[in-house]
Amino acid sequence: MSAVHSIYRLVNSTFEFKDLISRLARLICQLFNAQYCLILMLDSTKEYSFFKCIINKRKKIIIDRRQRITSRLERRIIHKLNVVCREHTIGLPLISDDISGVLILKRSKSEPQFDSYDQELLMTILEQAMIGIRSLQLYEEQQRTVLGSIKSLVSLLDLRVPQEYTHSPYFSRLVMSIAYQMRLDTKQVESLKYASLLHDAGKIDIPLEILTKTTKLTVRELNIIKAHPVKGAQILRPLQILRPAIPIIMHHHERYDGTGYPSKLKKGQIPLGARIMAVADAFEAMVYGRPYRERVGIDIAIKEIKKKNGTQFDPKVVDAFLKVSKTILKKYLQYSK
Repeated sequence: MSAVHSIYRLVNSTFEFKDLISRLARLICQLFNAQYCLILMLDSTKEYSFFKCIINKRKKIIIDRRQRITSRLERRIIHKLNVVCREHTIGLPLISDDISGVLILKRSKSEPQFDSYDQELLMTILEQAMIGIRSLQLYEEQQRTVLGSIKSLVSLLDLRVPQEYTHSPYFSRLVMSIAYQMRLDTKQVESLKYASLLHDAGKIDIPLEILTKTTKLTVRELNIIKAHPVKGAQILRPLQILRPAIPIIMHHHERYDGTGYPSKLKKGQIPLGARIMAVADAFEAMVYGRPYRERVGIDIAIKEIKKKNGTQFDPKVVDAFLKVSKTILKKYLQYSK
């Protein structure tokens, strides 16, 4: 009961497929006093694995690529769908609706051999684990579908607006780099990723002559532009999976000192994701350039962001921005040439 409860807690506390597999392999090693555990997941052909995790002598080896199944033991388990128990080695198929993978467990020869009780307990544990594995696989499939839909929406927006008014391919990557530097959790990063792709969705409702205007905007035109975060939130709100990203989209033009729009929020009132996006957006506008703004070099852009640290931008976000890899910043320069 204790072992099954441990698996139940693991399954319900892990939200990433790869993390679940590696933690599961380590936990099973501990529960069965084993020195080696292999978990491999199969693709649809059953001839290849797309993911392997090996726990061996306190080391973890992750193989996150497609590989042909060559081991006789692995192939036997896959094709016979049988448990193989040979003294200090036990192998089982991982079955949901169909075989999804293979688990192989080994003990050192100084330990007792695996017996029928070990086999029954391991099968019970894996039945519980497969519920979590399958749920996460379905969730990740759903995420890929949603992300594909989001990219389609972005493409539609980009088709409507001239290229010089859209974001570079590195914008979302820069936003993610800052988020990782600030150690945001998985859910926050996911929401920020969606928001970074769709934060300008509200611009689809702005007349093209205003959106592409290179001279000074009138008060009326400026108010129309400033309404785009609210419009974007209204357009995307019906999509349930995007709801955590809505506050980021809504407030990415707020300023740390409270002089931004649309709600004049300041400091901690502004969602953290929106504060991150504000820095990345300003940096890109300067380095990549806009028809109404001449592009500048990376050094000048960084100096400008430092200058507005504490007024326009959150100091903690600026600090994280300054620490991110110089590689991604150099790519902006290459792209903008």
